[in-house]
Amino acid sequence: MEITRQEINPTMSYVVEHNGVVYLAGQMADDQSASTTVQTEQVLAKIDRLLALAGTDKSRLLTAMVFVSDIALRPELNEVWRAWIDPNNPPTRACVGIQLEGPAKVEIIVTAAK
Repeated sequence: MEITRQEINPTMSYVVEHNGVVYLAGQMADDQSASTTVQTEQVLAKIDRLLALAGTDKSRLLTAMVFVSDIALRPELNEVWRAWIDPNNPPTRACVGIQLEGPAKVEIIVTAAK
């Protein structure tokens, strides 16, 4: 089976596709000084763009791993997430409080079917 990679840099590929499954690298906001709401919106916009690049979309999500710098930020993140997610096709999801790089508040990793 062929593996395709897109948006490659010296550290990683941002999109990897294998066997009809699209894997995205963890996405973080460009403006890490922004609020949790804005950071989450920026991350989800990046996910939308990368999924489209791979020929799929959020309605085909399989899993999501959500990392927040403080688990107390989860309600604010969830508000944005619920407005974004396809309500008829929600993925499995975990949300974990963890130390993120710099002032980042949100990082999200997803996989989707092609």
